[in-house]
Amino acid sequence: MAELAAAAGGSAPTRRRIPPLVWFGIGWILLMLATALLADVAAPYRFTAYDLRNRLAMPGDPLHPLGTDELGRDVLSRLIVSIRISLMIAFGATVISAALGTLMGFLAAHFRGIVEQVVLMLADFQAAMPFLVLALAVLAFFGNSLPLFVCLMGLYGWERYARIARGLAIAAGAQSYAGAVRQIGAGPARVYLRHILPNIASTLIVSMTLTFPEVILLESGLSFLGLGVQPPMTSLGNMVGYGREYITRAPWIMLAPATVIVLTTLAVSLVGDWLRDRLDPTLR
Repeated sequence: MAELAAAAGGSAPTRRRIPPLVWFGIGWILLMLATALLADVAAPYRFTAYDLRNRLAMPGDPLHPLGTDELGRDVLSRLIVSIRISLMIAFGATVISAALGTLMGFLAAHFRGIVEQVVLMLADFQAAMPFLVLALAVLAFFGNSLPLFVCLMGLYGWERYARIARGLAIAAGAQSYAGAVRQIGAGPARVYLRHILPNIASTLIVSMTLTFPEVILLESGLSFLGLGVQPPMTSLGNMVGYGREYITRAPWIMLAPATVIVLTTLAVSLVGDWLRDRLDPTLR
């Protein structure tokens, strides 16, 4: 029995041990957050500053470690600012999508009937409509600005949160604690926000970590097509879009932001998968 207890006790730390790839993901995410927060300090030059005498300078230059682009702008400085803009768009869009989807899911779970059918119909329409086509139509019709772009990205994936929130809210509402809170006179807003939401928050957080890299890739694709972040502002997708014209002469212009996009999406996906395994009670 003692050996079994020792074996059981020794297996717990093993289960709690964080894999090396997850440590890489956490470290990279922290690095990107620090870069975004300290962009004004970390950037060696203004991201719009021209240096025509050093245009298309190769990486390794003492003045420009990652080289310069076709106008002599420092690639490192533009990369740092692009990380801030892309993360701001992805974070803002993910929060908007999660809040909107959760609200719609709670409305469907509370009212049921016609309201539930309308929410599910909108969710089916959103899932059936290619979001890239919708985004292209909206941006082409209304023009582009950063607040509009963030709000548009916030419509991506809201139906996932709506379905998750609706299902979990219905299941939680059928449990005794929700009924007890209602019996003492708590209103619907208090029941859903103070009691049901904390119980389903872990699932929603995992969903956010899985949607976040998709928003980064979507923003990069729209900016690559010229419908995302507009000059003189820059983003990772914007840098890739401008760098494609110089892929044979100056590949570092495109490779630097493309590498950051790949590593950031990979890091968030790794951490999201690990959080799902840790927080999902059905996998324990």
